[in-house]
Amino acid sequence: MKRKTLIISISLNAVLLLVAFIFQGMIFPYLRISGLSPLLLPLVSTGIAVHEGRVSGGIAGIFAGIFCDLSLNEPVGLFTVLLTFTGLLVGTLADCVIRRGFITYFLLCAAVLVISAFVQMFPLLYFGGVAVSGLMPTALWQTVYSLIFAFPIWFFIKAIGKRVYRESHSGRPQ
Repeated sequence: MKRKTLIISISLNAVLLLVAFIFQGMIFPYLRISGLSPLLLPLVSTGIAVHEGRVSGGIAGIFAGIFCDLSLNEPVGLFTVLLTFTGLLVGTLADCVIRRGFITYFLLCAAVLVISAFVQMFPLLYFGGVAVSGLMPTALWQTVYSLIFAFPIWFFIKAIGKRVYRESHSGRPQ
């Protein structure tokens, strides 16, 4: 990837992460449905990893994790480590094994959201003594609510990819 193309890609992905952070941390907490608000940042980092690969997925995972920790008031580093790991794993799978498409993205988002729900439940399960049966419906509904936003996020990730591809193949000197 040429320097100009790389800068455009990084800039557009950063803007997408920032917009998702603003929605997740500042808008959706006031628009809760049954006390739940969606997780957008895991969807964005997963989408970047599927579309652009391991390196971009890992970097997006770091920043999405930091933003997620900030917006959810989680212990420092919990989502940073989780989303960095999932970004690297999903990106590696996209580079080597799986086909890059919406169905793959959607299934990987579901898996990442289930893991994220477990990470959020972990302190309540082991330190709070809450039963799994009491937490599972909440985790399921939060996953479903978040997956609704997988459609528009994929649209933006594909648009960024097309923009970067068009810039890199426009025939103009870079």
